[in-house]
Amino acid sequence: MTTRQGGAPRFTLYSRSWCHLCEDMLAALRALEPPGRPFDVAVLDVDADPALVARFDELVPVLYGDPDQPELCHYFLDEAAVRAYLARHVS
Repeated sequence: MTTRQGGAPRFTLYSRSWCHLCEDMLAALRALEPPGRPFDVAVLDVDADPALVARFDELVPVLYGDPDQPELCHYFLDEAAVRAYLARHVS
């Protein structure tokens, strides 16, 4: 389980600065936050690291909950996948 102090879920969003789909996915994820309990979202620019470009390149945006598990979704937020992840990892 990936959470920050206080039990808030942590997500990693692989993104790039000029990507409107990336902005849309982040906004859709933020819309799922319970009032007063924001998610911790690390937004990583794939273009800042050649290894990330090699791994993700045209797949961005890519959203992970647990970094050791498969991605939750890419291109568009899969609300059902995110809610299932939250149900498994948030008490």
